[in-house]
Amino acid sequence: MERLRALAAVDTHGSIARAAQALHITASGMSQQLSKLERECGHRLLEPEGRSVRLTHAGRVLADHAAAVMSRVGAAEQDLAALETEVLGPLRIGAVGSAIRTLLPATLATLAARHPRLTPSVCDGEVTGLLPALLHGELDLLLIENWSNRPRHIPEGVAVRTIVTEEARVALHADHPLGVRPVLRLADLGGVPWAACPPGAEAREALVQALRAHGVEPEIRYSVGDHATQLTLVASGLTAALIPDAALQQVPPAVLCVPTDPPLRRHVQAAWLPRTETPPVRACLDVLAQLPRPEESATVWEAASEESRAGGRDSGRVDHHRYRPSTS
Repeated sequence: MERLRALAAVDTHGSIARAAQALHITASGMSQQLSKLERECGHRLLEPEGRSVRLTHAGRVLADHAAAVMSRVGAAEQDLAALETEVLGPLRIGAVGSAIRTLLPATLATLAARHPRLTPSVCDGEVTGLLPALLHGELDLLLIENWSNRPRHIPEGVAVRTIVTEEARVALHADHPLGVRPVLRLADLGGVPWAACPPGAEAREALVQALRAHGVEPEIRYSVGDHATQLTLVASGLTAALIPDAALQQVPPAVLCVPTDPPLRRHVQAAWLPRTETPPVRACLDVLAQLPRPEESATVWEAASEESRAGGRDSGRVDHHRYRPSTS
């Protein structure tokens, strides 16, 4: 690096003496640096020109590269100095699809406002693939899901923080016979066709295990990773689906969303490696911790259900599709 710096100085100042003065070294020390550089690269870099020297063609080529290297080194030094007061650099986030839709937009917007030189990137995936990527150093931070009836084993060395805990509800077509019930017992869901996330997804395994624990073998006809698409299939009268509250922002009018007994809850969690925790990871965790909590959603749901019971139709059907998620 010092020898490249010497060549760049000669190119800038036009002589060995002036270059040495600029770098605060002796002229003989400068000449030694340049001689070593010529031996290392195998080319003559300088040639006499009167009482001074000039760069050969090879010297010019190398000097151009040296200038670029010096510029990058200077930028790196500035960035390293800025680390004392500024969060910057890459942040590689892996997340399940529902977390990307519901949590990351606000998180990334806040990070961009607070830390303009932070450069986050996002990839989606399932927990089974995201955790190994974190352990292998391919990702810095995860947003994963963990279901109450099927706790996910977290590898040793991985830290986990719950960001959101929410209830999941059974989405049914408004004309489904079970729709008259304010709460659905899992044992009563036999014979119901389902739309669920693809095999290997935590949400699918949670549904399967919840039903099997109550003597029901689920009939999953539609493997669809997107909750909005699952709700569209439900609205067409084709199937039922298990939908977490965060995905109930826009429920089709023909769909009822009914809580279960026992309740099924999903935890959205941040996961990272404390041994390699960086300022960007800490900054993102801080933003996630400050996101509005969805506790109000359950209250709004209950208020809507009570309102429907009070003014419902003679049939006694509860208008669960009036679920109104909190917008705060």
